[in-house]
Amino acid sequence: MDLATFAGVFAGIGLVLSSILMNSGLDLFVDAPSAMIVIGGTLAATLIAFPINELMRVIGLFLKVFLQQKGDQYQLIETMVGICNVARKGGVLAIESKLKDVDNEFLKKGLELTVDGKDETTVSNLLKREIKQVLKSHRDGWDMFSQMGTFAPAFGMIGTLIGLIQMLADLSDVKSVGPKMAVALITTFYGAVLANLIFIPMTVKLKRKSASDTLEMNLVLEGIQYIRKGVNPRFMQEVLENYIDSAIGKKEKKDDKGGGGGGKKPAKKKKAE
Repeated sequence: MDLATFAGVFAGIGLVLSSILMNSGLDLFVDAPSAMIVIGGTLAATLIAFPINELMRVIGLFLKVFLQQKGDQYQLIETMVGICNVARKGGVLAIESKLKDVDNEFLKKGLELTVDGKDETTVSNLLKREIKQVLKSHRDGWDMFSQMGTFAPAFGMIGTLIGLIQMLADLSDVKSVGPKMAVALITTFYGAVLANLIFIPMTVKLKRKSASDTLEMNLVLEGIQYIRKGVNPRFMQEVLENYIDSAIGKKEKKDDKGGGGGGKKPAKKKKAE
């Protein structure tokens, strides 16, 4: 479970609701027609722009982002180093007994193909194809959320224009102008909240998850190649940890240039003897 995502969403919603309740009643910000225009309009525009099968796949990806816990890449290296030790002592077929203990599905798939006797080129091509499919799925997801982040404020403005037209059509009762204007602006409020609290942050989240998953899968691909070649496990661990350090270092450097202030690199695990 991704606690940061849950904490961010609930904190954002909680702070918005708290500020509303501190200054007025919640009833003032609840309007069913406005919600229908923003939510319904955003979904309708998304269905026009994207195929229904992509929408369903992205919904599954959305839930995965919330529920899937980020893996420990250094622990993954430890797992592969242990398997490499087994392969060096008993041959590639000896790692079959270790498959049940492997939690990473991508690693398990690569090892199963290896145990089944598939050649290195076939295994590499199959795993690279899966990496491309995962990357495409993530790219479709963040593209869709990015577009929804554009659609929501637009339909909020459409709802506001509808309310203004209805208000200006009847100005006989001056006292009703203020309440009608408030209702007209609610749709803009709904659109802005959905875009900036849900859709745009999810776009950023999916891009970061895509980079992390791609890095992890490439790490596994390289690890399987070392296992097949029977390299020294300590050498394998050193190379793979340097691979992770290099990738994280580049990302932190990019964050520093953007003013984000990169965090510290994860501490390395103790090397296998």
